[in-house]
Amino acid sequence: MNIRITRLKKSLGGIVVAALVAGYAYLQNGVPITQPAATSGTSVEQAFQAEQSGVWMTVDAKVVRTLKDDNEGSRHQRFIIEPASGPTVLVAHNIDLAPRVPLRTGDRIELKGRYEWNAKGGVLHWTHHDPNRREPGGWIEHEGKRYE
Repeated sequence: MNIRITRLKKSLGGIVVAALVAGYAYLQNGVPITQPAATSGTSVEQAFQAEQSGVWMTVDAKVVRTLKDDNEGSRHQRFIIEPASGPTVLVAHNIDLAPRVPLRTGDRIELKGRYEWNAKGGVLHWTHHDPNRREPGGWIEHEGKRYE
């Protein structure tokens, strides 16, 4: 029993410290610690090679494959894109927060999203607005229409 209480106190202590650091960063910068001020100039290729995550970027790409929706938790439309340079990337577009994009293989799109590294090429997500306004939010442009 004492061991469980000690572990719980340590866990809660770590959470409190993390919250205080994030709160301090928010007060100093006016934005949450995880939110960059703007989209970076980093490409998919650069982020992939540097194994970076949490990088906001705008990407022009071709849709090379559409996948089945991920319906566990928040629903996501999933597809694979091929940017001008770098590896192919999975896009996970939240269709509970933004409209589905009527995509076909071979379509050209432009999107803004947050890149997360993985060994397969990475994932772009946050391709929609943030209803809580904590993240800058993204979008997908397809055939002259913006989905956000």
